[in-house]
Amino acid sequence: MPLQVSDYSWQQTKVAVFISVPLRGVCVRDADVFCTENYLKVNCPPFLFEVFLYAPIDDESSKAKIGNDAIVFTLYKKEAAMWETLSMSGVDKEMMQRIREKSILQAQERAKEATEAKAAARREDQKYTLNVMMKIEEEERKKIEHMKENERIKATKELEAWKEHQRKAEQQKGIQREEKLHQQEKQIEEEKKKIKHKSLTRNSASRNLATKGRSSENIFFDKLKEDSIPAPRSVGSIKINFTPRVFPTALRESQVAEEEEWLHKQAEARRAMNTDIPELYDLKEEEKNPEWLKDKGNKLFATENYLAAINAYNLAIRLNNKIPVLYLNRAACHLKLKNLHKAIEDSSKALELLTPPVADNANARMKAHVRRGTAFCQLELYIEGLQDYEAALKIDPSNKIVQNDAEKIRNIIQGTELKS
Repeated sequence: MPLQVSDYSWQQTKVAVFISVPLRGVCVRDADVFCTENYLKVNCPPFLFEVFLYAPIDDESSKAKIGNDAIVFTLYKKEAAMWETLSMSGVDKEMMQRIREKSILQAQERAKEATEAKAAARREDQKYTLNVMMKIEEEERKKIEHMKENERIKATKELEAWKEHQRKAEQQKGIQREEKLHQQEKQIEEEKKKIKHKSLTRNSASRNLATKGRSSENIFFDKLKEDSIPAPRSVGSIKINFTPRVFPTALRESQVAEEEEWLHKQAEARRAMNTDIPELYDLKEEEKNPEWLKDKGNKLFATENYLAAINAYNLAIRLNNKIPVLYLNRAACHLKLKNLHKAIEDSSKALELLTPPVADNANARMKAHVRRGTAFCQLELYIEGLQDYEAALKIDPSNKIVQNDAEKIRNIIQGTELKS
C-alpha cells in the first residue's frame, strides 16, 4: 500500500506554480513522474503523490528537479491568473478516475504523435541523404568521365606527335640518302671526264685508261651498294648458368619448413593488420606507433585543433586499445567540442582500464572523474556530476579547484545558485 504524501508546500505567481514534495532518498532512477495539463502524479516507492490541478498548465514547458530528498516542480499556467487552491475541490472517486483515464489517453496520443513525427522526420532525412548521395555519385561519375576523356585526348595528341616525328625522321633520312647518292654520281662523272681527257692526250694508253675508268666505275657502284644495304647480323648463342641453392647442413637437419611456415605467418599477420586498418598503407613507420600518435594528439590539443587531435587518438586506440591515457585525452577533446556523451563514455573507459587503483594512476583516475563529472553537469545531471567530483576529492582531498567546483554543484542542487 503506497504512502500518500500530504506534507508538500506550494507557491504561485500569475504565470507559474512551484510545488515542493519531500521524498526521502529520492533519485532520478526511482522516481516516476507523470504530468498532463490537469493532473500531476509522482510514484517513488513506497511514496505516492498526486494532485488534480485547479486550472490547466503547459505540461510541455514545465520542469521537475530531483535531488536533496525532494522534488521541486515548476508548472507554467496556460492563463495568467492567481489560483484559489492548488487542487480542484469537490472531486469524488469517479471523477478522479475519469481525469486519470483522460490524462493517460492524452499522454498516449501525444506519444503517438511524437513517434509519428519522429518517423516522418527520419524518412525525410533518409530521403534527403539518398538524394545527396545520388547527386555526389553523379558528380563523381561525370568527373571520372571528364578525366578519362582528357586522358584519351592527351594520349591521342601524344600519338599523333610521335607519328609526325617519325615521319619527319624518315623524310630526313631519305633526303640524306639522296644527297649521298647524288655526291657519289658526281664523283663518278668527274672520274669519267678525267679518263676521257687522258684518252685524248695519250693515244697509246687509251685502252688502259678506258679499262681503268670502267674498273673505277665498277668500284664506285659496288661501294654505293655496300652503303645502301646493311650487312647481315652474325648468329650466336648466349649461355646462362644459374647457381644452385646449397644448404650448409644436411636436409634432415635443416629447418627450411619451419622458416617457411614462420615467414608465411608473418605475411598473414601483416596482411590482416593492413586489412583491419586501411589508413596504415600510407603511414610512415613512426606514425604506426601509439605513443608517437599520443604525443602528436597532445600537440594538436595544445594548438586547439581538437578534431585533428581526436583523429590521432582514434588511430592510436585502433593500434592499442589498452592505453587509458588515450581515452582520457580524447575525453578532454570531446569536452572542448561539447560532445558530452562521448566524453562520459571515454572517461568511463579510462576508469575501467585504470585498475587496480594504485598511487601511480591516482592522477589519471582523478582527471577521469573530473572530466566525467563536468560532462554530467553540462548535461544538467548535477547529482551524478557531484558523485564524480566527490570521488575525485577522495583521491586528492587537498585540491582546492575540485573543492570549489564541488561546492558550486551542491549549491545548484540546493537551488541557492543559478545554473551557469
